[in-house]
Order: sequence, then structure tokens, then C-alpha cells
Amino acid sequence: MSEQAGISTSFVNIVSTEGRGHTPEELAELALARIIHVGESSHPLIREQALEYKDNIRQVLINAFARAMKSERTTLYNLVKNQGHDDMAEIIKRL
Repeated sequence: MSEQAGISTSFVNIVSTEGRGHTPEELAELALARIIHVGESSHPLIREQALEYKDNIRQVLINAFARAMKSERTTLYNLVKNQGHDDMAEIIKRL
């Protein structure tokens, strides 16, 4: 039997918007900051490769978040329309 002890530190990054939610691009940047970190002192070739990989992941995340947001709007549109609120459903559809 053994025990391990240590101190875990984490940083909190708070990003807010006013009058709107986050865009897929903003969400991707927030996620990337938690997923991939490329050290400033990394070997230049490794750093370049890591930054290219990070850009690829950014595009994957942007596309996934955009699809998720569209899917959520579709769900809301159908819920509101099925309750007989056609005017509100059309507003959601235009978002």
C-alpha cells in the first residue's frame, strides 16, 4: 500500500460576452487553451509542428461547435413550434 500526496494547481480563465453567447471560434479557443499548450522554449521544428497540429484541432472544434449550436437551435425550434408558438420558432430559425 502506498499513498501519494501533492498539490494540484489550476488556473481559472473567465471569458464573458455581452448580449450574446460565445461563437464557435471563441469556444474553440477556450477549449484549445485547456487541451494543447506549446511551450515557448520548445525546439523550433517541434514547436512549428505542434502549432500546425493545434490549428488543425482548432478547425475540428470550430466545426463541431457550429454543428452543436445548429442542432440545439433545431431542437428549440421544434419544441417551440410544436407548442404552437410559430412566431418564436421563426425567430429561433433565423439565429
